[in-house]
Parts: sequence; structure tokens; C-alpha cells
Amino acid sequence: MTDFSNGAAWIKGRIVPIAEATIGVTDWAVTHSDVTYDVVPVWDGAFFRLVDYLDRFEASIAACHMNIGMDRTEITRALTDMVAQSGLRRAYVAMVAARGTPMIPGSRDPRECANHFYGWCVPYVHVIKPDVADAGARIWLSDTVRRIPHNSVNPLAKNYHWGDFTQGLFEAKEAGFDTVLLPDDAGNVTEGPGFNVFAVKGRSVVTPQDGVLHGITRKNAMEMCAANGMDVESRALPIAELMEADEVFLSTSGGGIIPVAQIGERRFSNGAAGPVATALRAQYFERLADPAYRTEIDYPG
Repeated sequence: MTDFSNGAAWIKGRIVPIAEATIGVTDWAVTHSDVTYDVVPVWDGAFFRLVDYLDRFEASIAACHMNIGMDRTEITRALTDMVAQSGLRRAYVAMVAARGTPMIPGSRDPRECANHFYGWCVPYVHVIKPDVADAGARIWLSDTVRRIPHNSVNPLAKNYHWGDFTQGLFEAKEAGFDTVLLPDDAGNVTEGPGFNVFAVKGRSVVTPQDGVLHGITRKNAMEMCAANGMDVESRALPIAELMEADEVFLSTSGGGIIPVAQIGERRFSNGAAGPVATALRAQYFERLADPAYRTEIDYPG
């Protein structure tokens, strides 16, 4: 019996164990990082907000001038069949559009590449370990690495251009922090590897608007804050304003709402998870169980 416990992949119409999934070494997804993707969580046997993730994936494909030859129904079927066969009931599920290999050998024209789709799923990924998130994460705000400018690489099309994040993560880990948050050249904060950031001041909440992916969990956070009677703004967030916040939290599809206890030397909520972020974290996990947001998966048997 095939073992899918570590995950599965959908490649060219076939579902294989994740360790057997491959793409060509000359695919521009590999040689040029010319790829767009999205990640939808599966929680207790159902996709969460699948329509929203598909909307963003299709918008990213269009922004990258790709045609993968599959419509939404076919993408959904591929993802559903893959997760069902894996048996994973809590999973991190990726849908990927790759530029592909040039149909004319040696071509440098992206229009001459054979675009294609593949997907993969692994057991649910927590960007910040749950016990750390519950207590409040420790974030490194880089003072040397800047986020790739949005007029160079479009952050609204989720992508694999992680050179800045990777360098920032080395800084953060070597300084003993959990992850990194990157600023831009104008002195505003942007985002981190896999998450958006929010600053809470009184009953007001601010999250960066430009130079960031507009995350689906960011959308959840904004909706929940508004439902809790808070004023929510999406705009430029200067570093100084972030550091003067009462609370800070992160939003990510890999773990939901993450309270922040510390950024560099600045401690929030006496170095612990703050009350607003803690409440939002609980509300996010309640949302995961809400049938209004779930697309159930029909597992074998």
C-alpha cells in the first residue's frame, strides 16, 4: 500500500507520494523562480475559505501572464483528489503555476514556455510553533535587509522570490528570534516570510497596504477586528508607529493569528501574548470549524 503519511503531490494528472514528486531541472520555476502559487489550509477534513484562495491564485496566474490549461473546476478536483488520497485531515495544500520549459530549446522568451500546474500537500505547517504562538512570538526587525520593492516583484502575486526573506531569517535565527519582519526603503514595515503584521493601539488596528501579499488570513483578521468593534486601517505602517503599538500580531495561513511578545528589544504586553491578539487567535480557530467557510473533502472509506 502506498504511504502518503508525509504528503502527496498531483503531477501531470497523477497523484504520487510527496517524495516522488519532481519537475524538470530546466523548468523556469527552478532556473528563474518564475512561478506563482497559493496555499490553502485543510482543517479537520475540509478546505478553509477555498474560494478566496482560488480567487487569489487565478489573479496571480493572470498577473504572471500564464495559462496553465486548467479551469477552476479542474484545479479544485486535482486538489481535492490529492488531499483525499493522502488521507491528511489537517494539511498545508499548495497549488502552483510554473512557467515551464521553453518549447524551443535555448529560447529566452517567456512566451515560448509551456506553463503547467502542479499541487502538493503535507501535514499542516505552523509558521510559528503553537506553544510559542500561544505565549507570544519574538520577532527580529531587520535593519540591513529590505523587502524586494513592489515595483520589482509584485507581492500581490504569491511567489517564490525569497532571497530577502531567507537573508532576514538567517539574521533572526542567529540573534535568537523566532522569525523576521522586513522594512522597506521608506521606513515602513512590510511583511515576513509567510505572514502579515498588525499593530493595535487602543481600539484601532493598522496593517500595511503596499509591498505585501494581501493574505487570506489577513482578510480574516480584518473581518474579526471589525466584528469586535475595532477601527481597521490598511495603509503605510511606519516602524516608529509599530514600535509604539499596545499590541502586535501576525496573520498566516500556517497557524492563524500569532500574538507578538517582542520585536527586537521592544517588549509588548510585558513580554507576553496580548489580550486582543489572544482573543483573535481563539476566534480564528472557531472560524475554521464554521461550515460557512468550509469545503468538505470526501475521503475514501
